[in-house]
Amino acid sequence: MRNVVIRLLTMIPLVLLVVSGTFFLSLASNVDPAEIILGGNATQEQIDALRQQLGLDRPALEQYWTWLSGLLQGDLGTSLYTGASVTDLFLAALPVTLSLTAGGLVVGVVLGVGAGLFASVVAGTRLDRGVILLSTMGQAAPSFFVGMLIIYFLALQLGWFPATGYVSPADSFGGWLHSLALPSIALGVGVAAALSRQARSSMITALQQDYTRTALSKGHSRRRVVLKHAGRNAASPVVTSISFQVAQLLGGAIVVERLFALPGLGSLTIDAVLRYDPNIIQAVVLFAVVVIVLVNLLVDVSYVWLNPKVRTT
Repeated sequence: MRNVVIRLLTMIPLVLLVVSGTFFLSLASNVDPAEIILGGNATQEQIDALRQQLGLDRPALEQYWTWLSGLLQGDLGTSLYTGASVTDLFLAALPVTLSLTAGGLVVGVVLGVGAGLFASVVAGTRLDRGVILLSTMGQAAPSFFVGMLIIYFLALQLGWFPATGYVSPADSFGGWLHSLALPSIALGVGVAAALSRQARSSMITALQQDYTRTALSKGHSRRRVVLKHAGRNAASPVVTSISFQVAQLLGGAIVVERLFALPGLGSLTIDAVLRYDPNIIQAVVLFAVVVIVLVNLLVDVSYVWLNPKVRTT
């Protein structure tokens, strides 16, 4: 527990450094939000007046302190274009992105780990080579391409799922699952491909260890040996690999949400980038950094639990 607290405290400067860097990079940009809001026909007097109204004419350090003070109080600022609270916009889009990310992670873990375990058991056969080929194709295919394929076949041709749109679980739990099925598959295919190769390699290594052969020689079933003896040792690198996939899931969610017309953080981010709404961009960067940091911490804790050697050192 003490190590977890120490890790959390050391991660605070990292989060602050990233979000502060993003803030000053946005200020260093040549894009003037006032000019974009008013359009090309605006006069310089109108632009200066709007810059003063939005606080963009103040010194950079003063703007940073105002933003940081608000952040420490839970205030992410307001949208420069709509005047809406960034916190409200963020909280409205967050459940969609979390649902999609969780769905993609479930698809990736179930398909990837399952395929990797199967390939390790039949290593060296045609089935094993088939799994390797599919995983290579899955890693090479971008999420938007996979999304377009499954929209065409499963939504447009077969009509099994809706092509676009999002249903809140509060309105219909079944409709919520139905609306997330295709986006989750599109997002999870790349994760499944990466995890399958890692799971296959780890399990083959574990099955070649002395303790595994000893368990088999004692008459234990191969299924018991794979799941109980070799599985836990092979799980450590797979769990570590999952942490690297979280960043891929968050990045892929931006494209997948746009493709499937989901009102999540991805769509919010793209709109903010296109019209240059820095407060929204900073909020999304803060969210991504915090999630990745917490996932890495969770993976470290899981690795300690899975690896007795680490617990005893």
